[in-house]
Amino acid sequence: MKRIPLSLVSLLLVSSGYASPIKAEYIQGLERANHIHYQRIDNERAAYITSMCYTKVEDNQTHHTFNPCYSCHTKGKTPNYTNDSDLQLEYNFPMEILKNPYTNLFKDRRAAVAKISDAAILKYVRDSNYFKDDGSIALASMLPKDWRGYRPDCYYHFDAEGFDHDPQGVLTGWRAFRYYPFLGTFWPTNGSTDDVLIRLPKRFGTTMDGHFDRETYALNLSIVEAVLKQKTISLPHAIDEAQYGVDLNQNGQMDRAKQIVFSGKNFFRDMSYVGQAKAALQRGQVHLAGGLYPEGTEFLHSVRYLDWDDHAGSVTMAARMKELRYSRKTEWHTYSDLNRNAQSELWESEVNQQSQTQAEIWQGNYEEGLQTGTGWVYQGFIEDKQGVLRPQTHEETINCMGCHAGVGATTDSTYAFPRKLQGVDPNGIKYGWNHWSQKGLKGIPEPKASYLGHPHVYEYSFYLRQNHSGNEFRDNDEVQQKFFDANGTLKAEMVSRLHHDISLLLLPSKKRALGLDKGYKVMVGEQSFIYGRDANVAPMSNVFKTIKRGQSTHIRTPIVQE
Repeated sequence: MKRIPLSLVSLLLVSSGYASPIKAEYIQGLERANHIHYQRIDNERAAYITSMCYTKVEDNQTHHTFNPCYSCHTKGKTPNYTNDSDLQLEYNFPMEILKNPYTNLFKDRRAAVAKISDAAILKYVRDSNYFKDDGSIALASMLPKDWRGYRPDCYYHFDAEGFDHDPQGVLTGWRAFRYYPFLGTFWPTNGSTDDVLIRLPKRFGTTMDGHFDRETYALNLSIVEAVLKQKTISLPHAIDEAQYGVDLNQNGQMDRAKQIVFSGKNFFRDMSYVGQAKAALQRGQVHLAGGLYPEGTEFLHSVRYLDWDDHAGSVTMAARMKELRYSRKTEWHTYSDLNRNAQSELWESEVNQQSQTQAEIWQGNYEEGLQTGTGWVYQGFIEDKQGVLRPQTHEETINCMGCHAGVGATTDSTYAFPRKLQGVDPNGIKYGWNHWSQKGLKGIPEPKASYLGHPHVYEYSFYLRQNHSGNEFRDNDEVQQKFFDANGTLKAEMVSRLHHDISLLLLPSKKRALGLDKGYKVMVGEQSFIYGRDANVAPMSNVFKTIKRGQSTHIRTPIVQE
């Protein structure tokens, strides 16, 4: 994460400017209607520190210590040189946010929620705020013509291999993938469903003779997956290596490859993209290195309400979006660059130890996105008072940055793609190239992970043992009652069932789902996102309102993922 002098803050906050009267009218209209400010920070410039970080990890009565912190704050895997596992042990916050700025955590919305019927909330979440009635993308047409940021262009019309098509049947480049949802907050049981799509630059789908080729694009996506994960990836069908001039299976000859074989450091010497991306790699216009995406990689992430399917008897993804998040890799950073960036953060923390951690300042603006300092920009859209998607403000966008720009858990600043399912049978439950609307969470076996002293453990079960709840705030009573007995011991039978089907943990009941939908809908009416976006209905009790300087969590030993 890049720090800049405070003297430049005011310059950065107006750097997006109003480039035209049309844009000015659009933005100022949103400000008036929603009582928000696009360039001014009203609550806290340290909003990149999440609301979950204020969790009381020690129980006031039993003094038992829980640890949800390890899921994000850990020792990164090269080339993520961040090791922030010390944040499991101490609440190390900037002075200005020792008082918890996320006051929405303490709001009691039960009376307001009670006024919303189940039928009303189901009607609301089933009404798309992304598409118009004619199938066009609402936000794409509402944004000013000279909008410099991302203009939504995904139609969520996926074929059997997850490729998105526009109304004319042309591929948009977006490809959906299914993944193991990250621990805690993004489990649907905590209030939201979500999906993630990836897109590579056009040259990754273009043959040497300049034509788009679906297999070339799919193969490059698989190469990116193998490179990012630094592991062998099986292919859905055998590939003629001679056609592409790349030894995919790393056996020293051009034959038919059924895998992209990760073989250690020689892999990065011998591996290449295919098609015009291969030529660009040879010219130094794009790069290939373990644990990193090529320049121009994009991700689209929709965060949605919870819907209910009576026929299936379970939660499904709603049509209505809470947020639409977009990121793009704009710069290539070498291992040395990334190491220097991480070490500078460590050095600054050590220098400022006496005066407490200093708040970060993020370069960029709400329109074109904020920069991570690791080569990415992030921007997003969120519901306005009427439920229509609008651009996030500068301050609302800051809220995205902490998780993507300096924690040990990420791989090249991302969470979902490193967790992509790897099955190759399109009919199989673990086939990764699908959208959640095509194939859901039911029947997916529990993933495994390696933690220090706990090799190859079931990841979700391990989280439950460490945290004794289904979220960081430990207020998910439904998960606690389902998975723990009256003494707080994990139920062996439930854990055994979880090993074979993660939906048992991740999907909430209809009652809980609709309650969380209603709680968030009330927040939309308030437009109070800068004070927290958690879909709580009742005030939270396991959260600090104020943190003391240098306060210990009382966790004795950090948990580190190997």
